Amino acid sequence: MKVVLEKVFPLAAGADAAWQSLQDIAAVAGCMPGATITERVDDTHYKGTIVVRLGPATMSFKGDIEVLGLDPAARSLHLAGKGADSTGTSGASMDLLATVQGSGAACALSGRSEVTMSGKAAAFGGRMMNTVADQILKQFAANFDALAQSRQAPPAPAQEAAAPAGDGAPAAASAAAPAAPPPPRAELNGLALAWAVLRDWLRGIFSHKAT
Repeated sequence: MKVVLEKVFPLAAGADAAWQSLQDIAAVAGCMPGATITERVDDTHYKGTIVVRLGPATMSFKGDIEVLGLDPAARSLHLAGKGADSTGTSGASMDLLATVQGSGAACALSGRSEVTMSGKAAAFGGRMMNTVADQILKQFAANFDALAQSRQAPPAPAQEAAAPAGDGAPAAASAAAPAAPPPPRAELNGLALAWAVLRDWLRGIFSHKAT
């Protein structure tokens, strides 16, 4: 079963900070709810895990990630990933193209992903998988925006008035304020996800009745 999604998410961070963040594969993977990079094999190959929780159910996938392309001119990242769950009953593969659109302070993150599920995971059905993937992408975009904002250069402070002349010794420079740590990333909200799946299911039932 294959699910194809195309989304565009406006970002509060500037385009330069967003592109800098998109080149950090480990940080980008960390923006995905439940995902962790466990090993860097080389510059283009990584190993990792991703855990998706929905109420009492938990699915844990372990697999490989390959960087197929990193285009500075287009500010795009092309990734491919594949893996299997810990029980060996489900498999998944993904092809993702993410691009920073716009320039300056006005930019957006666009993405096109193809996810193929096999085995037990495919039993969820296309409608539910679309809903799950949509919720995960929304939280990923929020986490990525927070990461990019944390790397964005602060605005230059206004020039301070010159100190009055004294004994000729230069005034001591004020200590720079420590950089604020990046905001904590949002984890996958199982309750919100469950409600979204239920809402989507009910919408499908009533739309069939209407016809």
